[in-house]
Amino acid sequence: MDFIKGISEAIAKAADLDINDVKDSIEIPKQGMGDYAFPCFKLAKILRKSPQMIASDIAEKIEKPSFTADIQAVNAYINFYVDKSVFAENVLSNINKKGREYINSDLGNGKTIVIDYSSPNIAKPFHIGHLRSTAIGNSLYKIYKALGYKVVGINHLGDWGTQFGKLIVAYKLWGDKEAVERDDIKELSRIYVKFHEEAENKPELNDEARTWLVKMQEGDDEALSLWKWFCEISMKEFNRIYNRLGITFDSYAGESFYNDKMEAVVEEIKEKNLLTESQGAQIVDLEEYKMPPCLILRSDGGTLYPTRDISAAIYRKNTYDFDKCIYVTALDQNLHFAQWFKVIELMGYDWAKDLVHTPFGLVSLGDGKLSTRKGHVVLMEDILNMSVEKTKNIIEEKNPNLENKDKVAEEVGIGAIIFDDLFNSRIKNVVFDFDRMLNFDGETGPYAQYTHARASSIIKKAGIEKIEDNIDYSILCDDTSFNVCKAINDFPDKIKEAAEKNEPYIVARQIIEVCKAFNKFYNENNIMNSEEDVKMARLAIVFAVRDILAAGLDLLGIKAPEQM
Repeated sequence: MDFIKGISEAIAKAADLDINDVKDSIEIPKQGMGDYAFPCFKLAKILRKSPQMIASDIAEKIEKPSFTADIQAVNAYINFYVDKSVFAENVLSNINKKGREYINSDLGNGKTIVIDYSSPNIAKPFHIGHLRSTAIGNSLYKIYKALGYKVVGINHLGDWGTQFGKLIVAYKLWGDKEAVERDDIKELSRIYVKFHEEAENKPELNDEARTWLVKMQEGDDEALSLWKWFCEISMKEFNRIYNRLGITFDSYAGESFYNDKMEAVVEEIKEKNLLTESQGAQIVDLEEYKMPPCLILRSDGGTLYPTRDISAAIYRKNTYDFDKCIYVTALDQNLHFAQWFKVIELMGYDWAKDLVHTPFGLVSLGDGKLSTRKGHVVLMEDILNMSVEKTKNIIEEKNPNLENKDKVAEEVGIGAIIFDDLFNSRIKNVVFDFDRMLNFDGETGPYAQYTHARASSIIKKAGIEKIEDNIDYSILCDDTSFNVCKAINDFPDKIKEAAEKNEPYIVARQIIEVCKAFNKFYNENNIMNSEEDVKMARLAIVFAVRDILAAGLDLLGIKAPEQM
């Protein structure tokens, strides 16, 4: 039962209002002021009465829905009190039938979402700075999929460009094949950093790098052979990280994939009279839109990021016919996306409105922004290893006899990092703090996973596989039982809200709400030693919490261990 819909229908009928307007106005009031509330302030101008009088008049006319225990007009609000046992029956019987599928919907059926995320640069280490795009993008992928959309996840690899010319020069000057094969991307990173250190005093190295890039573009065998080798080495490391994070992609089409597609796009921009020459370069003038020009071709004829991104967007529209294409990248790229989105619009493509930049803040260890050029990087693999090791130490201290300690430490250690990243709005900066993220008692991944493990343990101890249909839901009329059911009932709507705003933190916060409500319920209600009908009713809550937490954690890309 959709309680908000039922309440909205009752209000709309009593007050002769549009049901959608009513539904949009329904609020969750403070504790003790009902379960749902309808404010009447907006109706004051229309009806020319005080909001208090309007609330009182409407409340008197409402036909009380069967699931409500009471309706009260308090000041300018109409407060609805739900019948707790009816509410519990609706929520728990529904999730008992659907299990983890309870959170899914068909909202996006027939629609396609493309998500561009992670996208590390080849020949550079996968570092902590890549975490946010990877975690946010993967979660959005899962959220949209749960809502019934066809989702295409694209890892737009940075596998072309000036950095490869620099790396080839660095390898020829200071590289060693055996060292690269032994230390893989760490060695490539070392010589790449050395290139920038040397180029500060020898600017001619940059000219040499550009020469090698031209050779790559012209199909030189040696240049392309080294480029391909660097790509293979990088992908080996990237896939190792992705496997640990449990992340896969539908496409790895990176920048190089569009090399043979950009000429036609540049020609199209030119034919549509959008190109202007500026100091030898070809640009699209965006002064009218209060933006700097969008560079399409350099003075030497070389392409740039906007050229590739425009070409990629056109290719994706033609290939996937997306309803929305989401780009999960850092906040400091806002202008870049605004510029080339505008170019797509000026080219006459009405789907430009379906291109969405989803920005996020920085991630750091508290000592500033990370830079590959200067060698100030913290490798993602090192961070994962550190978190898993710290988790293992906690397990050794709290539960030394736990089975599969290594597997649990891996799932909890990595889950802690992902949850911490996703718990706040993506626009906020994230500073790593292992003490905070590995706390089993705070609003953290380990706390959520432990709550799931607690529910799983209770179910295992009960020795039953499923909840039967003969539950006496009238038993579940206490506040703690109701609050758990309410947190579960709100979950599907929170997933929809997370998709509307491209904000996984909304799901993370709702997971914590379920955990808090359940742990309070667990502490105040005896489950296993109760009378049989009471025990089974309370076990229905435990089963529901286990399933909703497992499904919710999966939406964030986090495992749900059954033991901790």
